[in-house]
Amino acid sequence: MERDSRNEKFSRKRSFTFGAYGGVDRFICENETSRPEPLEHSILDILDSPTSETKPFLSAGSNQKVTELFEIIEKLQSSRLDEQRCEFPLPLRLLKIGCDLPLILPPKLGGYWIDPPLQKFAETSPTSSHYGLDPETYDIMERDSEATYYQEFFRSRYHHSFTAVDPSLGPLLLSVCLEEEEKRLRVILRMRECSMHGVFSVSLFPNIPSAVELAKMLCDSVTVPRFDVVSYLKAPDLITAFDEHRVSPNFKFGVLYQREGQLTEEDILCNNEESEEFQEFLSILGATVALQGFTGFRGGLDVCHGQTGNDTVFTSFHGREIMFHVSTKLPFTEGDTQQLQRKRHIGNDIVAVVYQEGHTPFLSDVIGSHFLHCFLVVRRLRKGVGDEGEEAGGGGVFQVSVTAREDVPPFGPSLPDPPIFTESSLLREFLLTKLINAEISCYKAERFSRLELRTRSSLLEGLQAELSTRSQCMIGDSPVSALSTSEGMRGVTEGSGGFIENFKRAIRVRSNSFDTLGGPRKMGGVPLPQKPKAATERDGESELAYKPPEPSFPPTDNLGSTEVKDHSSPQENT
Repeated sequence: MERDSRNEKFSRKRSFTFGAYGGVDRFICENETSRPEPLEHSILDILDSPTSETKPFLSAGSNQKVTELFEIIEKLQSSRLDEQRCEFPLPLRLLKIGCDLPLILPPKLGGYWIDPPLQKFAETSPTSSHYGLDPETYDIMERDSEATYYQEFFRSRYHHSFTAVDPSLGPLLLSVCLEEEEKRLRVILRMRECSMHGVFSVSLFPNIPSAVELAKMLCDSVTVPRFDVVSYLKAPDLITAFDEHRVSPNFKFGVLYQREGQLTEEDILCNNEESEEFQEFLSILGATVALQGFTGFRGGLDVCHGQTGNDTVFTSFHGREIMFHVSTKLPFTEGDTQQLQRKRHIGNDIVAVVYQEGHTPFLSDVIGSHFLHCFLVVRRLRKGVGDEGEEAGGGGVFQVSVTAREDVPPFGPSLPDPPIFTESSLLREFLLTKLINAEISCYKAERFSRLELRTRSSLLEGLQAELSTRSQCMIGDSPVSALSTSEGMRGVTEGSGGFIENFKRAIRVRSNSFDTLGGPRKMGGVPLPQKPKAATERDGESELAYKPPEPSFPPTDNLGSTEVKDHSSPQENT
């Protein structure tokens, strides 16, 4: 009986199993007399006992073991928790309960910049003080500020042009003009990478320098021993066309309509109905015009057969014509989730406007396109300024944000702080200026700059060969029959011969929607011959699979779409 009573007595002991979140208690029932209790077990008893009940027989070594035990527990807990701890992405860290989402969210893999940065979104308030709302500072960028120098300073004066082929620099085209009234020489040297312009006082030279000397004054890398004079009478027309091939007063931009909860490309492109709010925004951008019989810059839209919709949005802005490819006005195809008829235009634009109706953010890379490099996102805030929470009437208050690929340099005008507009006229001035500057800045991105360099090199090579051959025929060094035969072959393969036709094809910028109709284009009442082409679709984008003759056309460096976005041939788009 005495033994049974002893077995009924239990001692409470604790052991630790070290899991991801620290120790786990285990209660062990054990016979008191089964084995003697070692000193180490006393340490575990201390953990469950009040400080005042600490057993006096513990030595200094035991206290040291207690300290070590706590250190082990702390290290195991911290290391395991750190492994399981994750950091929320920046957009989620910025959100507050009841706070609106930002207009733009960055893609998971990055590659885009956002203005204003997301860190400043939480500080944006419709009642904050404004600065930067000065339309007089909204300057439109020039894509090539020196492109019109030849037209402005040379064509109306007596001048000479020279050509050469440098072993290292390739084809060169030099133009020299003597301004007698100002007593100075004006020189332009055209190379593959760029054109160099210089003005020199005649008093610096005892005699007029040679073409080689003038070229070396602008670029010391020139090694060619001599230049050939250009004697072709129509050379100024060809040279002007080359210099101004990047200059155009026409632009086309996409317009996307994003409703509440729409986060994918398919959702956005499938919108058909236009709310009153969206229509009011379109009226800020421009006027709705009928496409049938439209005579202005058409931006690749069909103005004869209605194949690209019935109407669109168009505007003129500081001497420039702007055509908008509005997603809801382009043809809708039932059963086509990608909406290729819409994406063939918007996907070939470089800049697009996104109007948000709601508070769903726009993802920078949601629209898959090789060409789209920048988006301007606009959202109308529901509450006006100073109304103490009451809904604003009329146009309301608009908030703007910008996103672009990381290799697109920043461009003006700068967003006000906060980026909010309360007047429609200021919003229009800002958006149109920002759109134009955005496209010009996008051409400096790696994809476009590489294509531009190849196009320029090919155009310059063709121009140099054309001027050289024409000049030789002019002075009788080359038989005219050989030139005529060469042109005849070119006319068969290209529709018509010469540098001008090659130039037009190389810089043509437009969707091929009109070409697929099969109707001949007219210029001055005369039908123009049609070019061979093969329209293909890849990833929802329109591509013009036209292989031009060498050497006038460069390959596109695997860009995924063969249309050259240069906006430099108004004749082809009007």
